[in-house]
Amino acid sequence: MDAEPIRVVLVDDQELVRSGLRRILRRRDGFEIVAECGDGDEVPAAVASCDPDVVVMDLRMKRVSGMAATAALRGGPPVLVLTTFRDEELLSAALRAGAAGFVLKDSPAEELIRAVRLVAAGEAVLDPAVTGRVLEAYRSSSPPPGADVARALQRLTARERTVLELMGRGLTNDEIAAELVISVVTVKSHVGKIFRALDVRDRAAAVVFAFDHGVVAPRSGG
Repeated sequence: MDAEPIRVVLVDDQELVRSGLRRILRRRDGFEIVAECGDGDEVPAAVASCDPDVVVMDLRMKRVSGMAATAALRGGPPVLVLTTFRDEELLSAALRAGAAGFVLKDSPAEELIRAVRLVAAGEAVLDPAVTGRVLEAYRSSSPPPGADVARALQRLTARERTVLELMGRGLTNDEIAAELVISVVTVKSHVGKIFRALDVRDRAAAVVFAFDHGVVAPRSGG
């Protein structure tokens, strides 16, 4: 029996962009567009009525920003943010608001498809081309790390720190399992312990922590 399609809500104030996303996220490739929103203030009602697996969210909209709309969905379906190279501050705010990750608007279709699938599966997607810039914005609005950060890192075992580093490099749970020659169940156990040790709510927050505190270095450029 065929798997159920991934239910997606598209949020962008440009019809042309939404049309392009519809052509990429096709049902034959395992997706179903269950709603479209032209601004952030339309999102809560759409999500409540459609029960999506993923919300693909633009950041810059006329009435309510994608960051604010993402915050309004906290505890709901995961949000994949669409961005451009100049959205660093908004991206930082979106991650704080609970976004599961971000992808560039000019990315290849295959990359967007992969990102939506990963977010639907509970993974984080932080495009390395802009991660360094996002973290600069993230740091500029964050207090400097102190003793609590050191203690949090000390609570990680050597294996958990390795898993965190691989998460920061963008590996999925399946890829981490293959890299470390352990089961996916064991990886998920390590990830849960990492969340508790670092006192973070989700994978995206853990990845940001890894970059921001030197567990893994962002790629330069972009």
